This record gives sequence, C-alpha cells and structure tokens, in this order.
Amino acid sequence: MTATRVDSKLADPNAARAHARAMEGIVVEAMPILPPRAEDLPEGVAPGDMLWEETIAGGGYASRAIARGTRVRLIDLQGDACASLLLFNAAMPTERLNIADTVKVQWDAYPSAGSLLLSDMGRVLASIEQDDAGTHDAFCGASNEASNERRYGDGRNSGAYPNARDRLLLGAAKHGLGRRDVHPCINLFKGVRIAADGAIEPQLGPFAPGRLLVLRAEMDLILVIANCPHVLDARPWTITPLRATAWRGPVTAEDDPIRTATPERRRAFLNTEDMYRR
Repeated sequence: MTATRVDSKLADPNAARAHARAMEGIVVEAMPILPPRAEDLPEGVAPGDMLWEETIAGGGYASRAIARGTRVRLIDLQGDACASLLLFNAAMPTERLNIADTVKVQWDAYPSAGSLLLSDMGRVLASIEQDDAGTHDAFCGASNEASNERRYGDGRNSGAYPNARDRLLLGAAKHGLGRRDVHPCINLFKGVRIAADGAIEPQLGPFAPGRLLVLRAEMDLILVIANCPHVLDARPWTITPLRATAWRGPVTAEDDPIRTATPERRRAFLNTEDMYRR
C-alpha cells in the first residue's frame, strides 16, 4: 500500500519534479563526483589536475575517454572487487588491447608493476606504473550471461547478477562501439596462476581492503571497466566497490625505467611515438 501511494503521488508531474529536485546534493557510495575531488592524491598532484573520481558499485561499470599521460588509480576498497578492463586507441578504436600480445611479447603471463598493456598493432596503450595487489588475470576473460546463469540462476544485464561482458558492452556503447568491439579483457585484482600440469589455479580472495593499481595512459584512450565477479569465482554472488581516480600527468620520458627495462618495451614505445609523429 505504501509503495502504491508513493507511485501515485509521483504520477503528478509537479510532485515528481519536486521530488527529483530535492535529490540535488545527495551523495551515495557509488557515483561520479563532480567536479572530481579527493583527499588522498599522491604528492605533487594538484587538485586542479584531477579528471575523474568515481566509485563503481559491485555489478556496475564505468567508461572514460582519457588523454595521453593521464594516470588512473584503481582501489579495491573492500578486498573483493574485480576490474575487467578494456582499452581502445581513442583516435582509432579498431586498435585495442590485445591480451595475447601483452603476454607473449613481454614473456610474462602475470602483469604487474612495470608491465605494458599492448595493442594489436604493437603499441603501448598503458603501463602499470604502480601495483600493490599482484593478483591479476590475463587468461580467463569476462563472465557472460550464460556463465552467470549457470552459477547464480540469472545472468541478464538487467537482472540481479549482471555479467561483465554485457557491462563492458554498455560502457563501450557510450563511445559508439558495439558488441563486436568487446574484446578479451584483463581482470585486475582477481588473479589466476597456471600450474605445471596446465591447471588454472584461481587467486580470488577475499583480500585486504585498499589494494591499488595505477595505470599510465601512453596514448589517448577509451577505457571501460566492469566490476563483476570473476568468471571462476565459485562463491555466492560476491563483489565489492571499486574506486577510480584519474589526474593529468606528463607523457613518458625517454629514460623512464618502465620504458627502458627490456628491448620489447623499448620497441613498443617507439611504435607508439611513431604514431604521434604523423
């Protein structure tokens, strides 16, 4: 009865408008903060350099266009976030994150601090500038409607247990991209290891709250994140909020230690800079 009375009241356009306007200024846990602000920016980052501040709810998603040099800090607030990440070249979105090349070109199956996220054209989309989590997954990809339906009984995008692939699709669509553009992702904060016999060994937590990772954009990017349970997580639906903060930063210098660490990384940066010389 109460719900009926409320709905009836809001059926009056004037009452609905008054109700909506009364919500101004209300801040909830999971929402973008406008203008962006944060009390815990790294030393040397001015408040005026902030570009993005948002908490992404469990089951939620976010997407942004960011400039070359931008730093994006992700924080696993409560120890059970799973950031499924897609990256696109903002100027030519047909160039996008290639997980297979990211792994094989760098001879490293477990991305961590210092690792590059490479495109399918041999260029650097982003570098992992800082990482105190150490549990990431370059193998398993995103959950989908069928996998969530098997595990939770419902995997619909509009249901109680949305899947990461469809959440990534919603984020990509905000930039004019479609289903065919949702490519294999990297999962941050939830990891797997491959045993000697080829078995997949999940590292899914829960972990200590507050683990963080900082990405450095090496070209102008479209970034899409879905925060949904890892596809191998056998627990009942468990996913906690993820915080995203971004600020302006300098383009990577020629003597940057991440850039100069290996021949493969040096070549990838040269490929990237060749694009900007045109």
